[in-house]
Amino acid sequence: MFRRALFLVLAFTLSSSAQTKPAPTKSAGANPAAPPATASPAAAVPNNALPSNDPLLAKVEAYLRVLFAWGPDYQIKLGPATQAQISGLYKIPVQVMHQGHPETGTVYVTKDGRYMFRGEIRDLAADPFAANRAKLNLSGSPSIGPADAKVTVVEFSDFECPHCQEMYSILKVVEPEFPQVRFVFKNFPLTEIHPWAMTAAIAARCAFQSSPDAFWKVNNQLFDNQEAITADNVWDELTSFATAAGLSSDALHACMAAPEAKAKVEADLAEGKALGVESTPTLFINGRPMVGGDRQTLEETIRFDLSRTP
Repeated sequence: MFRRALFLVLAFTLSSSAQTKPAPTKSAGANPAAPPATASPAAAVPNNALPSNDPLLAKVEAYLRVLFAWGPDYQIKLGPATQAQISGLYKIPVQVMHQGHPETGTVYVTKDGRYMFRGEIRDLAADPFAANRAKLNLSGSPSIGPADAKVTVVEFSDFECPHCQEMYSILKVVEPEFPQVRFVFKNFPLTEIHPWAMTAAIAARCAFQSSPDAFWKVNNQLFDNQEAITADNVWDELTSFATAAGLSSDALHACMAAPEAKAKVEADLAEGKALGVESTPTLFINGRPMVGGDRQTLEETIRFDLSRTP
């Protein structure tokens, strides 16, 4: 797919053969999930963007189709092409749809249309994770550890996710090793593949609104019993976990029926998406993203940040 291919190919040149007419885009217009690349007028994009019908975009699409053998069954949308951080370069987002599976990426193209590369442009004078930290809201979420901790680990998790259950087991070992670190939990239920994840997230949020201690008890029960929970029995299981944590069943059900708890879960989801979270678990260690991960990597990263001079 697109993302894997572009991560493997870090640099390439637009050849003269890519200046031929672009590959057909008829299938792109026929698929409502993939908007046609020629539909947006120049006025609908930022002032510094190329218009959607600029020949450079057609040239880039034609080259990508040849490079990755993307035939007419691949729907491609490019742009808007905007000025990159470096003068003389355009930044061009690329969206590819194939058999209902979307992929996204970014390419950079010289303004003369000669060279293109895939990668990241980094400002060596800036903190690489400052933008992520600015997007993370550390208040109002379940957490363990001092509020003024030098290192904060934020986890976006899904109660139905098997890999999140593995991370839960890792964190049970790691958290006591680092009492000076703050660990923050965020809900990120993947509702497309996990049918009871949202229900569990709302119930856990209701437990947190009752007391932080009740949240951690429900959190533990959910992950400890994950394999036994189904979409059919989740309501009864959650009621049992919550009452064992000290909540009344009536209070839990009333909270789950009200909009506030779900709104908090949806706020976590929005926050994660703004940070580029696509899978769970995804952790941010002082803003540094770690997707999935293992105990050794997590511990090494925490120790590295603890050792850094502020």
